Formats: sequence, C-alpha cells, structure tokens
Amino acid sequence: MSAHVAPTAQTQPRISNVRTAKHATQRRQSRKARARYSMLFMFCALLIAVLSCAMLYVMLTAKLTSLSYAVARAERERVTLQAQSARLDDELAALESDDRLARVAARLHMTDPQQFAVIALPKPAIRHETGARLAFFSGLAGLLHAK
Repeated sequence: MSAHVAPTAQTQPRISNVRTAKHATQRRQSRKARARYSMLFMFCALLIAVLSCAMLYVMLTAKLTSLSYAVARAERERVTLQAQSARLDDELAALESDDRLARVAARLHMTDPQQFAVIALPKPAIRHETGARLAFFSGLAGLLHAK
C-alpha cells in the first residue's frame, strides 16, 4: 500500500505576504553579513584609537623635547651674551678711564686751558606771521613767501 496522502483542502500559501517574507529574509541575510564582520570592524576601530593615542603621545613628546632643546639653546645664548656684555662693559670702562684719557691728551700735546671765556649768544629772532591764513593754503603761502 502506498501511503500517499492527499492534499488537504487548504489552498492558501504557507506565507500570507510574500513581500514581507522576502524583506525579512533580506534583513536576516544582511544582519548575518554585518555580524560576520562586526568583530573585524570593532578590532580595526580599537586599533585606530590606540594608534591615534600613541601617535599623539609621540608627537607631544617630540614637541616637548624640541622645546627643551630650544630653551637650552636660548640659555646658552643668554650666558654668552651676558659674558660678552660684561667684557664690553670692562672695555668701555677702560677706554673712559681718566688715566687713559690723560695719556691720549699728552700724546696729542693737549693741555688744560689757562683762561676761560664766557660768551653770551643772542637769542634767535622769532618770526611773527601777521594775518590769518587758511590751513589748506599754509604750505602754498610758505612757498610763495620764502626768503
């Protein structure tokens, strides 16, 4: 005997809405594909974050080191300039000393003056302008009245 079962009277498809089922299948497949690569994406994101922090640390350390070298260079330059300034101050004091100036004056046959003269200079004449002029024409008037 064959056990062939006759179809039941049910003629409706097993899935009532084929579009909904197709959409659900596509969503399930895309979710599975995303889940397959989600660990890889998380690992890459974590790696990028760690490498960014490490690069930031290295960059800041390099900047700090370069600033330290610049400070040391400026300190060396300051010490050199202070030594040079002290040397120049000593040289200036030696050049301005009374003994040295007396020796130079003696070599040039200079002597102290025997008599002093006080001379009164006349006061310079102040030119008074008569008449009011416009400010715009003052330069032109000065050219025309030049003496």
